[in-house]
Amino acid sequence: MSGGSTKTQVKAANGGLERGMVALRNVGARRMQTFGGLLAVLVVFSVWAVIDGGSKLLLQRTFDGLNNGFIYSAMALSLVLIYRSTGIINFAQGNMAMFGTFIAYVLIVEQGLSVVAGVIVAMVISAIGAAVIERLFVWPFDPKNHLAITIVTLSWYLIIAALAGIIWAFDPRAFPSPFPTGANDYVSIGGARIRYASLGIWATVLLTLVLVTQLLRRTKIGLAFRAVSSNLDSGRLVGIRIGRVVQLGWALSAAVGTLAGCLIAPSLLLDPNFMSKVLIYSFAAATLGGLDSLGGAVIGGLIIGLVQTMSGGYFKIIGSEFSLASALAVIIVILLVKPSGLFGSRRVERV
Repeated sequence: MSGGSTKTQVKAANGGLERGMVALRNVGARRMQTFGGLLAVLVVFSVWAVIDGGSKLLLQRTFDGLNNGFIYSAMALSLVLIYRSTGIINFAQGNMAMFGTFIAYVLIVEQGLSVVAGVIVAMVISAIGAAVIERLFVWPFDPKNHLAITIVTLSWYLIIAALAGIIWAFDPRAFPSPFPTGANDYVSIGGARIRYASLGIWATVLLTLVLVTQLLRRTKIGLAFRAVSSNLDSGRLVGIRIGRVVQLGWALSAAVGTLAGCLIAPSLLLDPNFMSKVLIYSFAAATLGGLDSLGGAVIGGLIIGLVQTMSGGYFKIIGSEFSLASALAVIIVILLVKPSGLFGSRRVERV
């Protein structure tokens, strides 16, 4: 009798959990209600933060959070690009960006190129290197075999880190910024300061978003990207050269990743491990915004940056040590509500 009662209780609990999950997904399906709820939470938190520490502190932490968010968005853009062209997550993306940033460092500091010229040349070199890696080590695998390709990207994550350590060792280096970084190079708004360098990063990320979005929406290359990511077999049937599209996706994402690394490096010390933590936040941003949405990657990065800064600043029990955990907790909640991310498109499959 007790065994039957236990089974009934377990069945009832599972049924309740399933109904709860369905209810969460139904909330996520109503986008306006979801964003309305998030806006309400934001308003309540803002009022509490002003009461707790004043409007100036809230504004300064907002600017700091946006700065972190745009940094994560820059890297998240490259992750979304590779996903849209191949349908896989490239775990080597962070170290590819790190290696490209070291190339830019060599060109700027050791070869005497200007910062802008050095970054552009490094982006081109990174794109070529990524295209070669894709052709030699990824293309031999079936594009549908995502597990094998994922293992290849994990292998290259380790290989590139080891190569960078052998070539440049692990001594931290200061990376020059393309934007003004003097003591007085800031604009004051409401008593809070925004550095010109931060404004430059924001503008660069937004410009990159616009350019890449136009490339994918207005050109045949963008149409091929969408076709390959959606259905490989259908892409082949309409004459799309799958190999060229995937290779171009790797090259483009590597170039954007190198740009992201060069934007991030001035605020950190350049070494073979400097992208590791940033990559985690960027994965979180891409997942939160939607792995197939460029705009979602930027918005997801901003949300992660704000949550990280605000949680660490206002909740002493969390602090900076657990700010990553708080950001990931937000992702778990959002993905329970909307598994495809805030702006990701839901895949429809025929069964």
